[in-house]
Amino acid sequence: MNSTVIILFLIIVGMTLLITYFAAKRTKTTNEFYTAGGGLTGWQNGLAISGDYLSAASFLGIAGAISLYGFDGFLFSIGYLVAYLVVMFIVAEPLRNLGKYTLADMINARFDAKKVRATAALNTITIVIFYMIAQLVGAGALIQLLFKIDYWIAVLIVGVMMTIYVIFGGMTATSWVQIIKAVLLMLGTVIISFLVLSRFHFNIFEMFTTMKSATPLGEAYLHPGVKYTAPLDTISLMIALLLGTAGLPHILMRFFTVRDAKTARSSVIWATWIVGIFYVMTIFLGFGAAAFVGSDAIKSSNAAGNMAAPLLAQVLGGDVLMSFVSAVAFATILAVVAGLVLSGASAFAHDIFGQIIKKGKATEKEQMRAAKYASLGVSVLSILLALFAQNLNVAFLVSLAFCVAASANLPVIVYTIYWKRFNTTGAMTGMLSGLLSSIILVAISPNVISPVEGAAFFTGDPIFPLTNPALLSVPIGFIGAVIGTLVSSKQDSKKYAEVKVKANTGYRI
Repeated sequence: MNSTVIILFLIIVGMTLLITYFAAKRTKTTNEFYTAGGGLTGWQNGLAISGDYLSAASFLGIAGAISLYGFDGFLFSIGYLVAYLVVMFIVAEPLRNLGKYTLADMINARFDAKKVRATAALNTITIVIFYMIAQLVGAGALIQLLFKIDYWIAVLIVGVMMTIYVIFGGMTATSWVQIIKAVLLMLGTVIISFLVLSRFHFNIFEMFTTMKSATPLGEAYLHPGVKYTAPLDTISLMIALLLGTAGLPHILMRFFTVRDAKTARSSVIWATWIVGIFYVMTIFLGFGAAAFVGSDAIKSSNAAGNMAAPLLAQVLGGDVLMSFVSAVAFATILAVVAGLVLSGASAFAHDIFGQIIKKGKATEKEQMRAAKYASLGVSVLSILLALFAQNLNVAFLVSLAFCVAASANLPVIVYTIYWKRFNTTGAMTGMLSGLLSSIILVAISPNVISPVEGAAFFTGDPIFPLTNPALLSVPIGFIGAVIGTLVSSKQDSKKYAEVKVKANTGYRI
């Protein structure tokens, strides 16, 4: 066990626990617990969004996917980045103006119905669980590699840490952990990218030329079709990535941590630049790992390729750089899972307990207690599920969360803001049809059922051919909302007028 690794890990953990300690002193009300009192500036929230968004899937999963599959791995980078345009132009400002703590608040600004709020909360918890599994799988693989401990112990360590951040520090601690992590992640990625380029004499053309023969795939490495051989599968994946961000509850929740819509827009601009620069650099991470580590070494460490970036750091900078990169990856996972736990807990404590069970009459003390119990529950469930997903690529796992978000949440968000006739029945059918179709199609897809023994959870011929069902489930979500609206005669034009004015101006009529 490397002493440098231990020291850097302890520094990262100590720093985050110190933040949590000071944040706990400032977290007394539900507003402070869920949204940090709405006091973050544009650049702070932009960094926090980046810290939330650049997850284990981005740092560990995409680097591994590019190193093993070349261009097909870079599809994740393209999709994750362009998705922010959807957030910026369609969702960010209306969401900030209409919501309070959660996505369900925003939808209920137009449809004041318990069943709508409950369904929105169910969607949030489902997406959070999918996303959490990905982060915990990445954390388990990372700590297992570094400390040579059992996978289940590694997952448990991360689970305990993230629960402490949320229960004691709330959104304030989570935000500052994410800000510091974003800075450290960008620093580590820049260092590795610089070292990779130096090996190619700072000549990008030389790098691409070398990569034609640097892997067993040959020239095919630089062309699409290595992993995603079916065009429909590729299109389906890109739909999930492009549209999913605008429905992710832990990202949407960040727009409630600023004081107004103008600051929310500023946050997205900051985040887009930071995220964009990072995803361009994933090319250097993936190419470097493929060229200097090798696919066999990457796969022997982790079958899904999740350890490509730390292994590349070791080759380029020895144990010191590997220790720094691994500590940053650990901070990455802690920051993201803390945000996920918070969004899942708010869905239960605020929406289900506070608004449905208590009918909006819960005291501050009751709401805080419910939020902390919910945080604990989300953490425990995610840890248990992550123990069975050790050999799945974290980028793939996150793409499934994006699929559910794009299918179940985005249609209702768009129609709530922009369709006058949209009603309660349409909101219910849209959310449920998107949620159920995406989960059912994933359950019968090649990711769960595979003819190759050990490649998935079950052996056999998959019923649904696409690895990501967004191509079908996203239209089902949109069409389900339309059908539900048309079969119901109920509509409220006055309510829509109020929502339209508030969504665009932030003012109530």
